[in-house]
Amino acid sequence: MEIKGKVHEVSPTTQVTDSFKKRELIVEFVENPQYPEYIKFEAGQDRCALLDNVKVGDDVEVFFNLRGRPWTDKTGKKSYFNSLNLWKVNVLSATGNSTAPSPEYAKPADISAGAEEDDDLPF
Repeated sequence: MEIKGKVHEVSPTTQVTDSFKKRELIVEFVENPQYPEYIKFEAGQDRCALLDNVKVGDDVEVFFNLRGRPWTDKTGKKSYFNSLNLWKVNVLSATGNSTAPSPEYAKPADISAGAEEDDDLPF
């Protein structure tokens, strides 16, 4: 599966156990501009490095797997959890690295030259 959106947050790598580390990526997904969605993806182990070059504000395409698992608590109640495990991130446009040319503006007018002329403006 894949989705395109704008990076809202990139977490630092967290060492969960001695043998497992993870990192989270929050992407703003705007299917309906009135109600943007903030979707959390997880990267585990060696995939944490995939987020090293991703910055807040970047437009990205995230490739991920949808995972689900049951969990039974101490009282015997069963719950289900979903996770979105990313396996690839493409930066579509990076913030601060825009390749668009800067706009050209007209030179400022010299208004001091006409200051001595008599005009009829009240201010």
